[in-house]
Amino acid sequence: TNSTSVNHSLNSIALLGTSADPPTCGHESLLRGLSTLFPRVITWASDNPIKQHAASLSIRHKLLKALVDDINNPQLELIQDLSSPRTITTLEKASSRWPNTNLIFVIGSDLTGELPNWFKVKDLLKKARIGIALREGWPLKRDHIKNIEILGGSIEFLPLEIPASSSSKFRELYKTSEIPKAILPLLQNLNLYGLAASHK
Repeated sequence: TNSTSVNHSLNSIALLGTSADPPTCGHESLLRGLSTLFPRVITWASDNPIKQHAASLSIRHKLLKALVDDINNPQLELIQDLSSPRTITTLEKASSRWPNTNLIFVIGSDLTGELPNWFKVKDLLKKARIGIALREGWPLKRDHIKNIEILGGSIEFLPLEIPASSSSKFRELYKTSEIPKAILPLLQNLNLYGLAASHK
């Protein structure tokens, strides 16, 4: 099998794109966790071609930047230039920016079933290993993993569990407990997601 557990050399970079609409405590937990596993973690806000986004990309980038600034770990960087609705485009940019680097593209276990349908998936799987973090409520399915491996994917199971908080659930319920404290004031000041300053 192509699957391994984690063992990272210094030239490994974890890549995490997210729609960050808005960033939640799940995103925060994942970014902090990745920073303990990898010498470098790069994140960016992206448009998901199959989602309707509630806020513009520039605002979502601003929110993610506030979260990254708050985490304040020198191993974690936001590089918005990597953003593209197509993962293959992001990985092409990353591999030309960091040649001879072991790239690990990180997804939650909720995306393992979708990944085989992504644009140019075989090319994408040649450019990076897939790091899978377990998302609460989304157990790993053996057939999903097998489908990725059949396409040529190498998988790393990351020893991280992401809490179940999700951006869409927050937008439905406005549960501010789902949102990192670092970005709540921004959401209120910009009157985003129904969180006007009066909700304080």
